[in-house]
Amino acid sequence: MLSYLIVLFNRSLRMFITVAKVMLPVMVIVRIAQEYGLVDMVGQLIAPAMSLMNLPPEAGIIWTTTLLTGIYGGIATLSGLAGSADMTAGQLSALCAMMLFTHNIPVEQAIVRRAGASLWSTAALRVGTAIVYGATVSWVCHLSGVLAEPMSFEWLRGSAASVGIDANPYLVWAQETAFSLLLTFVIIIILVMALDALERLGITRRITAAMMPLLKISGLNAQVAPVTTVGVLLGLTYGGALIIEEAKKQNLAPRTRFLALTWLSLSHALIEDTLLLLALGADIWIILIGRVIVTLAIVATLARLTDRGDWSTRQVGLEQSL
Repeated sequence: MLSYLIVLFNRSLRMFITVAKVMLPVMVIVRIAQEYGLVDMVGQLIAPAMSLMNLPPEAGIIWTTTLLTGIYGGIATLSGLAGSADMTAGQLSALCAMMLFTHNIPVEQAIVRRAGASLWSTAALRVGTAIVYGATVSWVCHLSGVLAEPMSFEWLRGSAASVGIDANPYLVWAQETAFSLLLTFVIIIILVMALDALERLGITRRITAAMMPLLKISGLNAQVAPVTTVGVLLGLTYGGALIIEEAKKQNLAPRTRFLALTWLSLSHALIEDTLLLLALGADIWIILIGRVIVTLAIVATLARLTDRGDWSTRQVGLEQSL
């Protein structure tokens, strides 16, 4: 038992070190930007666009950071803006859904391109879907009064009371940052334990089996459905690598790769990322169920639009060059 716990702890520690290398620089950049008024400036620039989506300017800053760096970078930014971020549960859920659709695009879409689909078209699809879905969720919640309770994010930073009222603001920031990182480490440990339990209890296999019909309904070829499921549950990096391998083994058709990679681009890491943002207070119906339904609808539509036989070599070459 002890050796098992040590293995889980070491795995969690390795993961934490990896994400801390992303989070800490983002936290420092956000702090510097706040110090020189750059956060307020960026907020003013994107406020009109965010208001159209019924989201505060801070949501735009968090989303942009997530798009460029990943989920943990977005959480780091949220932690840095915790004192000024004013959102309802519906707005937070809309923002979290947008983060899930578009996190870490530069890295992930490079993998998608390597696996056989256009970087720019899949990235544009992710961003467009995030904007439309996020705006729809935010406005529906606002107009219906659903998930209208205000959210507080001060718990992400902890209490600075122990430092003293007249304490150095940099010392306060250091304490808040240390607390955020410690909290992240705790969350990672819980996630690792939960994922391991799901695997040992066979629940992950059951989820995989349940996902297979959905993938097939969307128009995916049976050849690529199993490896796509792995990416959908565990992450685009895993799924993309498997598709690259399968494409070489089975000579997968361009259309098959395109549809599978579109699925992965829009919905991946459904277990880990979903649990992470649920911990922030997002609604599961919005960030998981709704996200999967939207992905299914988009992929099924693309499957119908491209159901004219496999694309020609010339078309694929053009797509991959974009």
